[in-house]
Amino acid sequence: MKRLPESRFLPLVLAAGWLLTSLTFADEWKASHALISPTGVMNLPAVPQPEDTFFFGPASPGDTDSWLAGLKAWRADRLTRLRYDSSEYARLELEWTQHVFSQVQVLIWDRSLYDSDKAEYTVDRFLSETESRLGPIDAVLIWHVYPNIGVDDRNQFDLLRDLPGGIPVLRKVVQQFHDRGVKVFFPILAWDTGTRDEGEPSWTALARLLKDIGADGINFDTLESVPAQFRAASDATGHPLALEPQFDPRDESLAWSNLAWNDWVAWEGKEYPFVPMVSRTKWLEPRHTVNVTDRFTRDKTDSLQHAFFNGQGYATLENLWGFWYGTTEHDAEAILRFTRIERTFADNLRSPSWEPHTGTLQPGVFASKFPTAASTLWTIVNRNQYDATGEQLTVPHHPGMHYYDLWHGTELTPTARDNQATLSFDIEGRGFSAVLATEKLTSDAKQLLAFMADRSKRPLATYSRDWKAVTQKMVEIPAAKPASAPPPGMIRIPEADFDFLVRGIEIEGGNDPGVDVQYPWEGIARRSHRHRVHVHTFYIDRTPVSNAEFKRFADATHYHPADDHNFLRDWKNGSYPEGWGNKPVTWVSLEDARAFAAWAGKRLPHEWEWQLAAQTTDGRVYPWGNDWNAQALSPPNHGPSAHPLADVGGFPQGASPFGVFDLEGNISQWTDEYRDEHTRAAIVRGGAAYQPLGSIWYFPQTYRLDEHQKYLLMSPGRDRAGTIGFRCVVDSE
Repeated sequence: MKRLPESRFLPLVLAAGWLLTSLTFADEWKASHALISPTGVMNLPAVPQPEDTFFFGPASPGDTDSWLAGLKAWRADRLTRLRYDSSEYARLELEWTQHVFSQVQVLIWDRSLYDSDKAEYTVDRFLSETESRLGPIDAVLIWHVYPNIGVDDRNQFDLLRDLPGGIPVLRKVVQQFHDRGVKVFFPILAWDTGTRDEGEPSWTALARLLKDIGADGINFDTLESVPAQFRAASDATGHPLALEPQFDPRDESLAWSNLAWNDWVAWEGKEYPFVPMVSRTKWLEPRHTVNVTDRFTRDKTDSLQHAFFNGQGYATLENLWGFWYGTTEHDAEAILRFTRIERTFADNLRSPSWEPHTGTLQPGVFASKFPTAASTLWTIVNRNQYDATGEQLTVPHHPGMHYYDLWHGTELTPTARDNQATLSFDIEGRGFSAVLATEKLTSDAKQLLAFMADRSKRPLATYSRDWKAVTQKMVEIPAAKPASAPPPGMIRIPEADFDFLVRGIEIEGGNDPGVDVQYPWEGIARRSHRHRVHVHTFYIDRTPVSNAEFKRFADATHYHPADDHNFLRDWKNGSYPEGWGNKPVTWVSLEDARAFAAWAGKRLPHEWEWQLAAQTTDGRVYPWGNDWNAQALSPPNHGPSAHPLADVGGFPQGASPFGVFDLEGNISQWTDEYRDEHTRAAIVRGGAAYQPLGSIWYFPQTYRLDEHQKYLLMSPGRDRAGTIGFRCVVDSE
């Protein structure tokens, strides 16, 4: 990233501020990413750029005074133009937001939070595992929507209500977090405009739901500006919620957004400057808590140092939509230590007299000063690759003042002269430090010193920076009794050496190891796959299992799953609607499909078997050939509400050369399941007809045979969908 010379930068900053604040701010709720056009073409998200969120530091130490004067002038002008009202930050019921220094986003599908085998939430397990690495956390964002939202017409509020146990159990989950001193956020998706209409404004619906759950705040996905209606709706319930945009607020919503993220993922492809930058939002309102996050970077030193320099917390995201992007041992330890310091000195960090880029003595070492009447805190980072030793700070001094190296938990002996004290201490290369000046230590400060003295016995640099993806295992599909001839309604697929070529279409994760799935012949999960598979002769259902076929199974076995939420949701009184007998059965979980297959003497197909039956060995793009044919499949349903599905076998032009029907365009179909330590997921094949418009973030669908869809699994009731069914296979003798 190129950096403007200081002489050019400040005038541009001030001019930009005047220009932006001269605009009329509307109450419209707009996502900060592009939406899909009616043509279906995906556009990349538009996210705030670094220069929108930060001030670059002074060009040289000699420019610091003029640079700081420019920042103060910009702040005064900006607050005037915003007609800024700071009363929300004085509200006692929201004061806790000024103490959130470590926040973790947990995917609702993460196996550390929900045990699918025992069908129960495991809050204590999640917190114990997380806090053993990151230290105490102050808040958790429970993420329950993307990437599965849009698989059918359920909206984001439906998906909250659909979580195991519904609202009553979620209330208990939130209370378990509260019992451990952790606040709870849930997200709102501004872009969810293409699914079922809730029938009331989003702010009203979510404020009521979160009051019922007992949650503490809302995270506004993709937004940098929180609509004022959410503040009003939340207050009207008598259960005021903290409002947290994903990006620093840059407009008047700063007045009612008590905290925010600083999502460094927006920096993709740009380098951090050597001289730390200054957070515009914190400069405007020091009481506004910002948690920096940098999800797709393996070495997070840059964002960690910028967070600490600015007196900001950190938001940790590790389960990134179904693959584990774990924090390294080194970065986790850095978060554990510096958030402990920040939490102890929260009063200093919201000081209106904050002075970024206060004077230091070593080149490449940068400090921020946070004074209060009782003490002064310096947060310090060493941007050099090497250790900085010796004299570091010269500060005002008077008798009775004591100085403490908080990072090492020791008292410093100053070199005092002419009412000045020079402080000497060591800072690791690309490391952290903090100094406290006070006449009297509080009990919390004494506890911190003892903790840091013990923790710092092991230097931060000795913790590993190595990152590696976790390994996955495919869940075994039990064999069914082989058949000597095609069973009724099944097609013979002859033995073949099959060039199995397929690619995951996850929206995020790029080509990083760990994205998508790991086949048994692969060493790690990855997005793109190619392998020569020898497939023995097998038989596959000509069409997906229909409602009538599933009813025969249910009547014969009296099958009723233990988790029956959403089971056969379209059925009434034990049967499907009139005229639906030949439509594919949906609202069946992977477990329901396996139960049917076992009863029928069959099994679910491996993905490569499904693809061979659809593609043959010629590598065609669609079951019918390489050219698109809209007559070969059901017309797409762009919602918002789902339409009834087409009957099975209704589009003979879409058959594969083997004569297998309905492989694309009506429903998706269960195949293999994959598990790792944190996530369960299934590969579903055959893009469904239901495909909501409005955003690139809805569950991605594909009709191509060289692409597949990864669907996260949690519980049968939550996994069932109106667009997912199945077909079966039988091995040949």
